[in-house]
Amino acid sequence: MERSSKVSRSVQQENPGKQKEANDKTQDGKLQVKQETTDEALTDQNVMAGEALDRRNIWEPSVYYALGKESFYFAGHNISIRESIDSYGALIWPGAVALCQFLENNQQQVKLMDKAVLEIGAGTGLLSIVASLLGAWVTATDLPDILSNLTFNLLRNTKGRSRYTPQVAALSWGQELERDFPYPSYHYDYVLAADVVYHHDCLEELLETMRHFCRPGSQTTLLWANKIRFQSDVKFTERFKSSFNTTLLTELPQQDVRIYEATAKE
Repeated sequence: MERSSKVSRSVQQENPGKQKEANDKTQDGKLQVKQETTDEALTDQNVMAGEALDRRNIWEPSVYYALGKESFYFAGHNISIRESIDSYGALIWPGAVALCQFLENNQQQVKLMDKAVLEIGAGTGLLSIVASLLGAWVTATDLPDILSNLTFNLLRNTKGRSRYTPQVAALSWGQELERDFPYPSYHYDYVLAADVVYHHDCLEELLETMRHFCRPGSQTTLLWANKIRFQSDVKFTERFKSSFNTTLLTELPQQDVRIYEATAKE
């Protein structure tokens, strides 16, 4: 019995050091993973910032921020878009341009005339403008601080041109969806999303929002276009495919842009 007690005391004396060493290794591992995650996020943000600067056309300095203007021709109309470099949501990204071209060139396949269309993450409004010019009844949504510039672009490019006046509404992904957009009171034939996936912290909320508007029995079609930039984009695409019945409509290798059509799994 005494020997057992000595062995027990010996083990007890030995364990704290080993435990501390194990804890230190675990902590070092956590710090390394955290540092790698932080470095990856910073790298991705730098890529996005560089791409944002590359997207600019003509920048006009103002007192508070810089404005840029981009010009396009879609659906038989010249479209002038006001951008701002103070937010990713106030810039035009390649996924939006690609989806605009697809909608214009495939009007028999995607018939927007007299259809209810919702755009999530509308940004500058280019995609919503084109959908409006193609005859859709459009609701463009984004974060509250984006809505002023979004409304300006929508009105200046659709007034007197579109069949329906496009609407603008605040929508934060994954927040108060049932309260602000209860189903089936808010039902859409199409949900549009362009370049909404990049390195940000709301990918789960984005997927939840997509599921909310494109649910079983809704007969809602989701059209999502995105430039594939980061590994997180690839992972999201995998989750997207597991959540919906998906079809790759087109792929633009030169721009690294893919356009998917999706419906809810029954």
